[in-house]
Amino acid sequence: MGVGYSTHDLAGFVPTASECRGQVVENRCVATDTWLMRLSCPELARQVTPGQFFMVRDPRVSDPMLGRPFALLDVWEDSDGKIAGVDFGYVVVGKMTTRMTTWRAGDPCSLWGPLGNGFPVPDVERLCLVAGGIGVTPFLAVTNEALGNRIYRSSVGTGSNAVKSVSLCYGTRSKDYLACVDLFEQAGAEVRISTDDGSFGRHGFVTDSLKDLISGETPPQAIYCCGPEPMMHAVGIIAAESQIPCWLSLETPMACGFGICFSCVTRVRMDDGTTDYRRTCVEGPVFPAEKLCFS
Repeated sequence: MGVGYSTHDLAGFVPTASECRGQVVENRCVATDTWLMRLSCPELARQVTPGQFFMVRDPRVSDPMLGRPFALLDVWEDSDGKIAGVDFGYVVVGKMTTRMTTWRAGDPCSLWGPLGNGFPVPDVERLCLVAGGIGVTPFLAVTNEALGNRIYRSSVGTGSNAVKSVSLCYGTRSKDYLACVDLFEQAGAEVRISTDDGSFGRHGFVTDSLKDLISGETPPQAIYCCGPEPMMHAVGIIAAESQIPCWLSLETPMACGFGICFSCVTRVRMDDGTTDYRRTCVEGPVFPAEKLCFS
């Protein structure tokens, strides 16, 4: 069993992407400097794939003029059971995200998406998710899709998934930065927490938890990872040494989000041994770990 993937050599725009007006439904702080926002945007939500992202901006102001990229946490349903919008997490780091903390229910927002390539639908029995900090964001939808809790655009027509267990190795600086752990547990994931200062879970790096899982009786057959670049580099090395397929979701800063500005390019290895550059927003943000050049 393996994980299917195909690279999309798009010239620019993503066919399913469109601009829409959304509305804030909920916006709350869930950890230190970490917020969870729920938006009403049914058209976008019905198209999104776990691992994809969308650009968000405030239509009421022109500064900042460009939107900011946010990965899908999950979609949500209304009282009639119909997909009504998206949830996403964000960390307060600059002007846009600081302003976003003031958004209240009913406030408008502008969205462009869905964008990029998401994670492949896994057809393995045991899947491991490795997250560092806000890198945990893409994995709730991945978990729900893998365990058959929810059907997304990418999984329509694929039948029942083969995944029997999902393990989340989640690392943060301290317990104060842990976010949405309860959502993963409710979805059915086994959660292994590491903190740099030892204030919760395992004292150490998240890669230590990954090594423990790999050396156990039922090692994962595929690894998906998102977080700080040094952590992802380390995870890619561990996966290669263990001969486990690994996919990394980059958190590269970007401006346009759909391939025109080329500000988010990353260096990749080609099949003939040479290197070239690919746009994180179009060919990514998810890449096979062995294709990425971290040095």
